[in-house]
Amino acid sequence: MTPDEARVPPQRGSAVRIALHLVIEVVVAADLHVPVVARLRYGADEPYTVHLDNHVDLPEPVTWSLSRDVLLAGLTGPAGLGDMSIAPGEGPDRGHLLVSLHGEEASALLRLPAHVLQDFLRRTECVVPFGCEQEHVDLDGLVERLLTEDGPEEDPDGAG
Repeated sequence: MTPDEARVPPQRGSAVRIALHLVIEVVVAADLHVPVVARLRYGADEPYTVHLDNHVDLPEPVTWSLSRDVLLAGLTGPAGLGDMSIAPGEGPDRGHLLVSLHGEEASALLRLPAHVLQDFLRRTECVVPFGCEQEHVDLDGLVERLLTEDGPEEDPDGAG
């Protein structure tokens, strides 16, 4: 048996989810990093997305939805535009990733160990291998939900 034949095939299933608790740092200033308890989450039901929950020690964590592909690309070089970008750190940030997030209500610059994200992304590949995400997207179900959702309510008086 060759080493490739001995490998365990990736396990697939829409109910499979993984999570990892970690401490990330919010970069407030060049010399001021505030540690924050966080969690990375991934599931086959959203194969393109990694969720990052910040402040999981509080009643209502702050959740960011991140592109798994952009996170992977950010391990080796700058990636992403707009609401999310990621880049390997340099100098004192070497061995870390800098993640810049911008939303309607908040923005943040986060610093996390590169090896932690790399290990987490390896685990996501056991749930949904890279390049196979489309196999886990239920397009028929999505179209059905979009067609059956209630549209905006009309004002019976026509006032608008």
